[in-house]
Amino acid sequence: MKIGKKICLCVMATMLVAAGMNAGIRKAGRSNDDNKEKKDSVKTDERAPEHSIVDEVIWVVGDEPILKSDVETMRLQGEMEGIKFPGNPDCSIPEQLAVQKLFLHQAEIDSVEVTESEVAQDIDWQIEAWTQAIGSREKLEEYKKQSISQMRQEMHDDIKNRKLIQKMKMQLVEDVTATPADVRNYFKDLPDDSIPFVPTTVEVQLITNAPKIAQEEINRVKDQLREYTDRVTKGEITFATLARMYSEDPGSARQGGELGYMGRGMLDPAFAAVAFNLTDPKKISKIVETEFGFHIIQLIDKRGDKLNCRHILMKPKVDPEAVEKTKLRLDSIADDIRAAKFSFEEAATYISDDKDTRNNHGLMAFTDRETQTRTSKFRMQDLPSEIARVVDTLKVGQLSKSFDMINDKGKTVCAIVKLKSRVEGHRATITEDFQTMKNVVVAKRKDDFLKEWVKNKLKSIYVRVNDRYRDCEFEYEGWIK
Repeated sequence: MKIGKKICLCVMATMLVAAGMNAGIRKAGRSNDDNKEKKDSVKTDERAPEHSIVDEVIWVVGDEPILKSDVETMRLQGEMEGIKFPGNPDCSIPEQLAVQKLFLHQAEIDSVEVTESEVAQDIDWQIEAWTQAIGSREKLEEYKKQSISQMRQEMHDDIKNRKLIQKMKMQLVEDVTATPADVRNYFKDLPDDSIPFVPTTVEVQLITNAPKIAQEEINRVKDQLREYTDRVTKGEITFATLARMYSEDPGSARQGGELGYMGRGMLDPAFAAVAFNLTDPKKISKIVETEFGFHIIQLIDKRGDKLNCRHILMKPKVDPEAVEKTKLRLDSIADDIRAAKFSFEEAATYISDDKDTRNNHGLMAFTDRETQTRTSKFRMQDLPSEIARVVDTLKVGQLSKSFDMINDKGKTVCAIVKLKSRVEGHRATITEDFQTMKNVVVAKRKDDFLKEWVKNKLKSIYVRVNDRYRDCEFEYEGWIK
């Protein structure tokens, strides 16, 4: 995909919430004769009032267009999310889009690259954030009227461009920093209410065990999938019909199991390994086990490094008795930890099923979206909701009783947690929160640096702005030439 074909409609992370709308900026061919293009625009204005024009190119930055529909989409997005645009939105929205074009243009010049795994990781994060907010993947699909796979496809190009912009900015400001003296000087004369507030943070250790699923239940699921394969092979019924009726992936089930075109990095590795080896659309894959359950797959089409396929997902049912047994086992482990027979850290390393925390003595961590750094200090809203509810009842050093929850793969697991530390919200101080205060100073310097970069970039890049924007008060000078 050529860089700049699509663009994320806002610098803010919340603008990733696409709500089913295509926020990309489409590539439009430029006229060979700019004068002819201007004349055509004038003729269009003469033929119809502005409000009746379905779509049009309103700005061009470099060789990339900004369409009227892109501005309207961003405006609606902001209204949905309560985002206030500075000044006159009719002016500030296209300017925001144009600034993003500048960074994408520079990213292309500097050959900045984003891998499919990086894009997939951000897509996973966004879907998980939505899922946490709405309660479950099924509710999310119902709310957005799309399957998870369709959401992934729709977000792909916009997120890729957002990552390109992010990488380009990071590359530009990589040498911007601040000394301890700079930090002290920045804050020494600021009023108290301007000192950053550090929210309450917690560090949490986790042990999980998945309830054991009876082999009979696994066999039942596999036998059912083999029966589906046999019926399709004999021509009794289509794969798509069976997927609509029986697949436990509700989003794709409504589409007859179809996932849409996806790259290898957008799929579960075990699923991708089988799907990308399929060559005959008439044949059904062997049964594939992933972290989500068991699948059978049917190839639809391949295009370059992407493929479109159907699948049927079935999840073995967890026996409630198995859940209770697992919770009792974890409660027994917690009692042994309290009795100092072994430590929580040892139990997490040798007993826990959670691969993300097992090698870190059970300590949970996440990537902070603002600083792009890995941290173990969670704000309560950053924790999975089931864990946050339990942690909120604990004192530092205390272990919880066992509880069950749905993990990020949609599976039931049982868990115990320990509150390792808790720091109440407070105004930052140099002695206790130097890094937080340094981050504020560095962020300000980076912001100033990037604004200066935009001003200089505008001096050397082609920009054409529709005449009706010439009276706008823009943040940056140089759009009107």
